[in-house]
This record gives sequence, structure tokens and C-alpha cells, in this order.
Amino acid sequence: MAMTLTWRDELALLLRPAAGGVHLVSTGRQAQAQLQRRLYGVDSDEAVRAQFLARLERIPSARGVILGIPSDVGAGFVRGANMGPQAIREALLAESPDWTARCEAAGVIDIGDVFVVPQLLHDDMLSDAQRRATHRALYPTLYRAADATTDATTDATTDATTDATTPDAELPVSPLSIAERALDLVLAQNPGIAPFVMGGDHSTAWPVVAALARARTDRWAIVQPDAHTDLLEHRLGVKYCFATWSYHANELLQRDGRMVQVGVRASGKDRGHWEGSLGVRQFWAEECRRRPQESLDEVIAHLKRVGATAVYFSNDIDGTDEQFADATGTPEPAGLEPAWLLELIRRLGAEIGLLGGDIMEVAPPLGRAAGSAEQTTALAARYLRATIAAALRTPL
Repeated sequence: MAMTLTWRDELALLLRPAAGGVHLVSTGRQAQAQLQRRLYGVDSDEAVRAQFLARLERIPSARGVILGIPSDVGAGFVRGANMGPQAIREALLAESPDWTARCEAAGVIDIGDVFVVPQLLHDDMLSDAQRRATHRALYPTLYRAADATTDATTDATTDATTDATTPDAELPVSPLSIAERALDLVLAQNPGIAPFVMGGDHSTAWPVVAALARARTDRWAIVQPDAHTDLLEHRLGVKYCFATWSYHANELLQRDGRMVQVGVRASGKDRGHWEGSLGVRQFWAEECRRRPQESLDEVIAHLKRVGATAVYFSNDIDGTDEQFADATGTPEPAGLEPAWLLELIRRLGAEIGLLGGDIMEVAPPLGRAAGSAEQTTALAARYLRATIAAALRTPL
């Protein structure tokens, strides 16, 4: 009979301690381990694991959770956003060495990272054989020893992909699928909890909004700072990736104006096409730069007009002008200024309400100039900190 996992047991299998979602064996592993020990305030890998598990226990009473999804498999031709969550956590600690304590005082717990197999994206894209093979690699403790009496009679021609043991439970194996399941479990235990996510390319926003759509029945909206629209139905036959997630999120919101995009400036079609065909509302970067105060007012007014009860803030770092944030896959000039975005975050929290948010597409290896990777990650950390503070209406 298959094993029944508690929600805690399942999350402990799906996730890894904070900053541990990138698979490292030698190169980079020491830096990863050092960061984990600083985040948890301990001095051994065993203690890191114990602290991680202890935080899972506090999900039912928490106000917010931080989750890293270090996957860039859904990105374009330039990658590096898999290192975003680790670098953002480094920046948060550099700015505030007591970051973990500040979060916990505000009721926010870091529940760790999705562990990423870097060749996978979503379980719907996998063959049965690949899913079985990766499942066994990720969750070896779920497999029971085969009956020894069957060994002698096993057909020598058995397919090499067939396991000699049977899984006690079936869990997702790809980063988007793991993240979605993990957030379903979190929201089932605490429907009012606020998710704060660090990507990863922008495809990693999809599991967040998919889980929220199942957990919430109110008229919540999405505000998406981004240089690009991400509104393709599919890209080269791929349903969920950096260029498509907003299309599918807008479908969840029923194309009724609750998908709001700000900072758009790199699009093959004009604003009229996207608004007219998909029912989104866009504020392009040019108008936000030319009329900063008026455009802020108009974003808030639009959300009130469509009856938005709360906002999920999905912040692609390339919505910000490249002079402030060029360590990303597709930096673009003439973008939003950090002060404008920080004021938008503040006003959304104060005047509409933030139910959570993310920071996406931070790719430290792609910094174009000396010091720009550090500048980008520091700004990303500032955005995340402001989003958490605005959502919980608590200084951090």
C-alpha cells in the first residue's frame, strides 16, 4: 500500500533549505553552504536542515513565506537567472545582517528553495520514462525495497528504464510543477498567507498565480512591471515559459482588465493590439517616464475601477531601466526608474492591498559592466523588501 505523506513531509521532500535549490557538487558548493549557515545562524549542514524543517512547522501561523525558484530553463537564449535567488539573499544579508530575524519578527518565514533539475521545466513536457527516472533521483526514500523473491525471476530483457522498486508516492519533478504543488500545500494550510518568490526566469511566476487562483475566490489582480508583454499563447510549442506565462495568467483572470502591465517598451505589436485582443491594461514605459505622478494615479484608479480586491506584484527586473539593472537576460533602455517602482509598490500596498509578490529575471552572471551585477542584485533585494513591507504593512 502506498505511503500517505503529511503536508510537512511532502514539503520537506519537495523543497531544500534556503539557497540550496541549485544542484552543486564541487564548484560553488562552499559559497552556497556558507550562505545557508549565515541565513539560518548555524554552523553545520545538519543544523541547516534542522532549521529548515522547523520553519515548515510554522507555516500555519505565518503571515508570509519566502520561496526561491532558481530555474532559468524557461528563459530565452541568454541564461543565468538560476543564480538570482542565491544572489538576492546575499544582498539582503549584506544590507541587513539581521535579515532573518527581521522577517521572523514580521511573521515571514523563508521556506527554502525548489530543487531544480536544470534540464527540466514542467512535468507536462516529460515522457513517462524521464519522469520515472527523475522521480527516483529526487525522492529515493519513497522507494520500497523490491521483494527479494522476484529478483531471480526478473526477465533479463526488462526495459532498462523500469525500476526494480515501487514508489510509495508520486511527486512532481520539474521546477514549475514542484513549485505549484509546494504552494498548493502552503495555501491549503494557511489560505491567507502571502507568498514572496524569487526567480528564476519569469516562467517561475506561473506556479504562484496558478496556486493563488485555486486558493482565492476574490477579485485579485496582477501588476507586472516588465519591458516585455510575455503574452504569447505558446513559444515554439512550449506552453509555459518566460514569454507565455502572462497569457495564461490573464486567462485565469478571465481577460477582464485585472492583468496590468507597466514599463512595456520592447514589443512586436503595439499597445492597442494587446489591450484590444486580450483585455489586458498596459502602461508603457514612455508614458510612465513622461507623466510619472499621473501614471501612478492611473494605475491605482484602473485597479479600483475593475474591482481589484488585492494585487499580486510580479516584478521582472528588466522593467527597470538598464542603467540601474543590466544583470538580466534582456536589459532594455528607457525603462522605469527605481523610485517610481518603489512608489508604485508602496501605493499598491496602501491603497489596494498586496497579497504577495516576486522578483524575477535577476541574472548575476550577465552583468554588462564592473559592479553592475552587485547593483542589480542590491536593487532586486530592495524591491523584494519593499514588497514584503507593503504587503504586510510592516517595516522591514
